[in-house]
Amino acid sequence: MNRRCFLGSLTAAAGVGSAGCRTVPSGSRVPRIVDTHTHFYDPLRPGGVPWPAEGDRFLYRTVLPSEYERIARPLGIEGTLVVEASHWVSDNDWVLDLARREPFLVGVVGHLQPGGAGFAEDLERLSGNLRFRGIRIGSSEVASACRNAKVLRDLMRVTDAGLVLDVLVGMEQLMNVEELASKLPGQSIVINHCANVHVTGQVPPLAYRELITLCARNPRVYMKVSGLVEGTGRTDGTAPRDVDFYRPLLDTIWNAFGEDRLIFGSNWPVSAQFAPLEVVHGIVAEYFTERGPVAFAKYFGGNAASVYGIVPRSR
Repeated sequence: MNRRCFLGSLTAAAGVGSAGCRTVPSGSRVPRIVDTHTHFYDPLRPGGVPWPAEGDRFLYRTVLPSEYERIARPLGIEGTLVVEASHWVSDNDWVLDLARREPFLVGVVGHLQPGGAGFAEDLERLSGNLRFRGIRIGSSEVASACRNAKVLRDLMRVTDAGLVLDVLVGMEQLMNVEELASKLPGQSIVINHCANVHVTGQVPPLAYRELITLCARNPRVYMKVSGLVEGTGRTDGTAPRDVDFYRPLLDTIWNAFGEDRLIFGSNWPVSAQFAPLEVVHGIVAEYFTERGPVAFAKYFGGNAASVYGIVPRSR
């Protein structure tokens, strides 16, 4: 079975069609929840890790799926997509091996450098593993792809492989995201962490709202609703718990992307420095409950199945 057929079968198993489908499985009282943004790593491995930094007293420790699963299961989270933050190519293999051994890990978004030496070969090798769902690039790569033919050509390989492109950008790079999406018309692009906007409890800046709306005009651009508590900057764990504090931002992205292109991600364990997982989950659970059961099911699982081709695996 090739990658496209395999992903299609997973989507069918989740009970959804392509992005834009407005139905959910009949009789599903409790939607399956997939967290599309977690990080796992072990600084005790030979050679250590390039991220997080050794001086980070909160994050620099062994973080493995068993810890996350223990606190996620009671919230109804049945699987997670890992996003690799390390720039070491070998760490893609490490986390893929972790996913092979841990059923709770339903897929991996890796980290490769488009335009770099060996990109095509590494992508071909990694994409042979059906748990490899895409790659994430940062703001500099997004900008480079808009003016560097070699970087753009490598990203076209991502499209040809049927993989997803996650982008880690700020508000200033959203124009580049829109341009990149136009250059890669067949590519699904997922903006991470609400484009790292500062969360103040007030309506986001006009420039942010305009740029988000611009990006959302492309039907292949999605928003990962993550980074909410991080956006408060409260690293002492006191990020607000009340959904109304986040509502102006949530309304902005809802109005731009709608129910078919918003995806759940916790950004754990980074988010834990700002609020416990139950708070991170609770904020969006309350907001999307208000939007109705169809929107809730799509946000917490259906859209992830459509975009990444992932569903929770059986215990």
